[in-house]
Amino acid sequence: MKPISFLTYGCKLNYAEFSTIKRNLLNVGYQIVGFDYSSHIYIINTCSITQNAENKLWGLINKIKTNNPKAKIILLGCYPQMFYKHPQPRDQMGFKQVDLVIGNHDKFQLHVKLLVLLKHHTKRSVSDINKDNVYNSSVSFDQTRTRSFLKIQDGCDYKCSYCTIPNLRGHSRSENIGNIIITIKKLVLLNIKEIVLTGINMGDFINYGLEKQQYSLFDLMNIIEKHIHTNVRIRISSLEPNLLNYKIIKFISTSKLFVPHFHLPLQSGSNEILHQMRRRYNTHIYINKVKTILNLIPYACIGTDIIVGFPGETEDKFLETCQLLKTINISYIHVFKYSDREYTSSHSMTNKINNKICLQRSQIIRFISNQKRKIFYIKNKLQSYRVLFEKQTKTDGKDVYLFGFTDNYIRVKIKFKPQFINQFKRVKLITIDKNNNYDCKVG
Repeated sequence: MKPISFLTYGCKLNYAEFSTIKRNLLNVGYQIVGFDYSSHIYIINTCSITQNAENKLWGLINKIKTNNPKAKIILLGCYPQMFYKHPQPRDQMGFKQVDLVIGNHDKFQLHVKLLVLLKHHTKRSVSDINKDNVYNSSVSFDQTRTRSFLKIQDGCDYKCSYCTIPNLRGHSRSENIGNIIITIKKLVLLNIKEIVLTGINMGDFINYGLEKQQYSLFDLMNIIEKHIHTNVRIRISSLEPNLLNYKIIKFISTSKLFVPHFHLPLQSGSNEILHQMRRRYNTHIYINKVKTILNLIPYACIGTDIIVGFPGETEDKFLETCQLLKTINISYIHVFKYSDREYTSSHSMTNKINNKICLQRSQIIRFISNQKRKIFYIKNKLQSYRVLFEKQTKTDGKDVYLFGFTDNYIRVKIKFKPQFINQFKRVKLITIDKNNNYDCKVG
């Protein structure tokens, strides 16, 4: 078999799916090598949520073709899915350098189709994702790692005005609960100690049992808690604020498996902008969700997402966001510059914001995020927590350090102890270093 190289961009879901695709290829005999310039075939799992992601993609393709002109390049996933009907002139030029593009449904059959498609010089294998009723199971795991991403849901029925995901991923659909339990048990046998449940709109998880009973995310969490009795922890990725209910928060507050880490995207602190974004909550709902979490779990970690530069975001509206972020007790912020995407409602909106202003606003939100993280870390000083130590190490002077995360997502370090790798240890948080890592005392 000719050597194949892999690279994936984007979200945790992309990594889970790509891990599954790679395993399928390994199982049928392909040889996987590092992503250098000696490979015969390059397979790139793409992201198309921002223009910047696409710019990076075309830059990478140009570099590959410059260094390895005979290489074949295969694009998978969201980017081919977005432009399979109406590619723009730049995309048409870029696709001339690519041997095969495969959409989000067809990519899971890559191990079956690859040789046939290349042999017959097929250029495109993309189907209409909105007609896709099939759920493709995906999980990332690597025996050199401590953490695994398990996809439990795909697609989205929401119509946020800036978002391309419904066009790329189709309607919301969920994994079978039985398959989820079996997969978790397999991961445990592989000595994975942390499992991150992920999806496009995970709070919209719905599964129907044999009795046609509807099971929600809350039901799934209860079933996992009842069936998994081992030394593993489960983290939930992003949840829409309107779909995080009191039952879930209460459950996590007493759970032995699910950790107190919440990621609730806010996107804007202006109710007018939230309305224009077609978000399904307002700032009052969001504030109450944060208060409810901290009333039940005082030391919980709460992260959020913010989009700056949405059309019509005046300086006053941006200041509303800043003020809200300063007043609520969140732990960190991921900031994104609004990306004007075709085939979204916001694309036709007027009052677009200058890129320079967007960059300035991004810097301001990052500054607020740094302050919030520092406050959260200081609040946790001298607390005792369980930490999962990972394989990541770093040399600082003469000392080598081992890193890990607490259940509530605080990064800690200790002097390197190989016996602690992929192990849970109880630690006391002592001091914060210049890189926002907590020096801690074990035991």
